[in-house]
Amino acid sequence: MMKALQNVHPIVFLLIATTVEVAGDALIRKAIYDHAGLYRLGLFLAGAALLFAYGTFLNLAPVEFGQVVGLYIATLFVVWQVITFISFRTLPTIPMLVGGAFIVAGGLVVTFWKPA
Repeated sequence: MMKALQNVHPIVFLLIATTVEVAGDALIRKAIYDHAGLYRLGLFLAGAALLFAYGTFLNLAPVEFGQVVGLYIATLFVVWQVITFISFRTLPTIPMLVGGAFIVAGGLVVTFWKPA
């Protein structure tokens, strides 16, 4: 199985990892602030399962973590904004977009700039 995973591009693992991480965080936030009782417990359990999946997918990427950390942070920021809009109907503010542009640019520099 591990050999088959080496043929999967690392960005696939990053997209899955960031999506389930942010979704798990969103579920836990909804559990804390919007629900009670068994529904709250269910949201906590679902959020925990997604956060476990995040750790699993991130570590299944067939490269060293240090090689993909920049791209991971950039991907995380973008996915976070999408999930925030879907879950909470909140659009990013201008400062969030400007700061996010720096995050994405920095992630790309860390990932793709190869010193001479």
